[in-house]
Amino acid sequence: MTVSGALTEPFCHVHRVTYAECTLGNHVYYARYLDLLEAARGAMFRAAGCPFAALQEDGVIFPVIGVALEYAEAARYDDEVRVETWVTHAHRVRLAFAYRVVGPAGKVLVTASTRHVCTDLSDKPRRLPEALVSALAPWMSV
Repeated sequence: MTVSGALTEPFCHVHRVTYAECTLGNHVYYARYLDLLEAARGAMFRAAGCPFAALQEDGVIFPVIGVALEYAEAARYDDEVRVETWVTHAHRVRLAFAYRVVGPAGKVLVTASTRHVCTDLSDKPRRLPEALVSALAPWMSV
């Protein structure tokens, strides 16, 4: 897959839908997709060698400042979905991601994006750590 730039493959996080994530109609409740995005982003940071906990210990956090989701089809209980994630922006204090939630048949169920600002623990903006930007480079389409 080529999104733009040098990206050849997104980061992939696999998730099996739990009963607790579903509505009475047996589809994932719309807001639960935000949890899937968070899990995929956290897995990406761990795979890059920069887990959120270590960054937080260094006084660096990434509050969400914007989110967008487009729903095409529903994931259902016990579906194994793949959350594809890549970095779309990493400059100064801003970091942004794009996502696709892909269902068992390979169909894109949800597309999404999140925008973040890099801050210290008192919410003061700070530059993105260079080591983090380098570590995320394999999944950048910027």
